[in-house]
Amino acid sequence: MRGVLLGGERALAEATPADRARVDIRWAALMGVRHPAAVECAAPARSPAEPTPSNTALAHAETAYRAAVRAAAELAAHQTAADLLAAEAERTRQRVRALRSHWIPRLRAELDAVELALEEAEHEEAVRRRWAATRADR
Repeated sequence: MRGVLLGGERALAEATPADRARVDIRWAALMGVRHPAAVECAAPARSPAEPTPSNTALAHAETAYRAAVRAAAELAAHQTAADLLAAEAERTRQRVRALRSHWIPRLRAELDAVELALEEAEHEEAVRRRWAATRADR
């Protein structure tokens, strides 16, 4: 605001660099979740052909805006990473709940049924062996 008051709207328009800031995001994986891991901000460098800000307030504002862009990009990356990891943690909790309440009891019941059938088959086999042994003795 001070820069506009000192130099006017035209000074603000002239002080704006021609290029835009560039933000590069490096991605990583944690717990199987791809998330932003680091942010690199490249603020545009003022070319020698571009005019410099007409007053110090605009020069300080330019520096402050560069820092704000960098901080905003880092915040966005951290929030996105936190949101993605939180969503994956919630999905994992749901899967564990489904395993504990549905799959594990069902599989235990099936295992019990298979063990009972195996025990009965072993008992029948033992009876057949005894029967065959008694018939062989005769």
